[in-house]
Amino acid sequence: MKTMTCKQLGGACELEFQASTFEEMAELSKKHGMEMFQKNDQAHMEAMNKMRELMSSPDAMSKWFEDKRREFESL
Repeated sequence: MKTMTCKQLGGACELEFQASTFEEMAELSKKHGMEMFQKNDQAHMEAMNKMRELMSSPDAMSKWFEDKRREFESL
C-alpha cells in the first residue's frame, strides 16, 4: 500500500490517498477532485484549471501522467 497526497497528484490539499496500484491512486484522486468541484472549492478549482491546460496538449499530459506513475512506483 502506497500513500500520496492530493497535492502530489496535481491537486490543492494535503489529503492522503492510499492505494496498491497507480490506477487505484488516480481513481481516488479523481473522486476527490469531483467532490471538491461539487463544493466549488476555490483552491481545487485553480488546480483543475491548471490540469485542464495541461490536458490540451496530449504530449504534456502523457509526460505528466508517466512522471506521476514513476513517483508512485518509487514510493
